[in-house]
Amino acid sequence: MKHDLGELGRVGRLLSEVLGLLEGERRRLEERYGPNPGGDHSAGGPMQTMHGIRDLCEGVRRALKGVALGVGYISLGLDAEADHAVRMVRKGMLAVPSGVDRMARPLGEDVVRALERLRDLDGFFDGDLALEVDVALAAPQATYPPDDWAEYDRQRRTRPD
Repeated sequence: MKHDLGELGRVGRLLSEVLGLLEGERRRLEERYGPNPGGDHSAGGPMQTMHGIRDLCEGVRRALKGVALGVGYISLGLDAEADHAVRMVRKGMLAVPSGVDRMARPLGEDVVRALERLRDLDGFFDGDLALEVDVALAAPQATYPPDDWAEYDRQRRTRPD
C-alpha cells in the first residue's frame, strides 16, 4: 500500500498537539485529586476521572508512536512493516469514548479542545470517531462504570452494532 507521508505527518502533528493538551489536563487533575485517588469508584469520581484521562493519554500516545513507526518504516523502504504499523494505528484505540465516559463533567477545557481536534481525524481512523467524540462531548455526566451492571449489559446486548 502506498502511504501519503504528508497525511501521516499531519496526523502525527495533530496527535502530538492532542497529547500535549491531554497531558496538561492530567497534570492539573493530579494536582487536584492526587496521583492515585482512592475511595469513590463511581462514574465521574476522582478515581474514575484519573483513570479516564490516563487512558486517553495512553491511547493517543500509542497512536502517535504508531504513526511515527509507520513513517520510519516508509523512509527505510520497508513497505510491509509500514502497512502493518499504519493499519494498527487506523484501528483507533484512542480511549474515545471509553476514557471520556469515566470523567467528571464538565470536562476540562483542554480535554474539550483535544476531543475537538481528534474529531478532525475522523477520516483517518476506522469507525466513526467524529460521532464518538460528539456523543462524549454531549454527555451531561460520566456514564462509566454504570450504577446498574445488569441494565448496562441489557442495553449493550440490544443496541445495534
